[in-house]
Amino acid sequence: MTDSPLQIEAIKAFSDNYIWLITAAGNNDCFVVDPGDASPVMETLEARNLNLAGILVTHHHADHTGGIPELLQHFDARIYGPANSSIRFLTDILKDGDAADVLGHPFQVLSVPGHTLDHIAYFSPQQFTLFCGDTLFSGGCGRLFEGTPQQMYDSLHKFRQLPDSTRVFCAHEYTASNLKFAIAVEPDNQDIADYIVRVEQLRRQDIPTIPTSIGLEKRINPFLRTSDNTVILCAGNRLNVNAPDQKIPEPEVLRVIREWKDNFQ
Repeated sequence: MTDSPLQIEAIKAFSDNYIWLITAAGNNDCFVVDPGDASPVMETLEARNLNLAGILVTHHHADHTGGIPELLQHFDARIYGPANSSIRFLTDILKDGDAADVLGHPFQVLSVPGHTLDHIAYFSPQQFTLFCGDTLFSGGCGRLFEGTPQQMYDSLHKFRQLPDSTRVFCAHEYTASNLKFAIAVEPDNQDIADYIVRVEQLRRQDIPTIPTSIGLEKRINPFLRTSDNTVILCAGNRLNVNAPDQKIPEPEVLRVIREWKDNFQ
């Protein structure tokens, strides 16, 4: 383990993906997270004369893995990824509780199914850094393509228990659209209203809204606020039940608002 802090930068890919570049001072090696496209990664590494030592993969979707074969033609990189997955080329197969060494820094592996069944996240308790793929977004969470609402609830609960100062590096720039939904769920949440203004300022300048933080998400993200009375009442209204009189389990609250979000305009 090294005391040198990690630097994390966004490499933009496709229309709204972020491939995260991890470097450390005085080290020519680097890691990337979820390289769905090799081209922008290659351009960045060549421009900075960096050696790709490793790749962290959160789940099997092509926009997170599609660039790996081409990158392996140029670099002898270790590929870290989830067990019980269809991902090819993995050299280090990880499950909940394992650790990945990233430039001398251990990252804990969290199993976070919901978006997909194989989804994992990487958390550094020393760096207060989380790479969460498509499980958690700023103001939102991933669609339930494979998992259940209970699984997604359990996965997001793991994130809620991380320190508020934890920096959250998700894989997409979805913040503005997510906040439009969040304010529909909680119209009187001033934290959401204030953050909408901030996000609009950032996006006008083409500045990423990521990383976010666990502390911020606990204030503005309805999918981390399923115990909040306003969110529960919103779910109850959509179920046509009186939420204060009829207790709605939190995983059911998440299911209801996630299904609403799937069709939200």
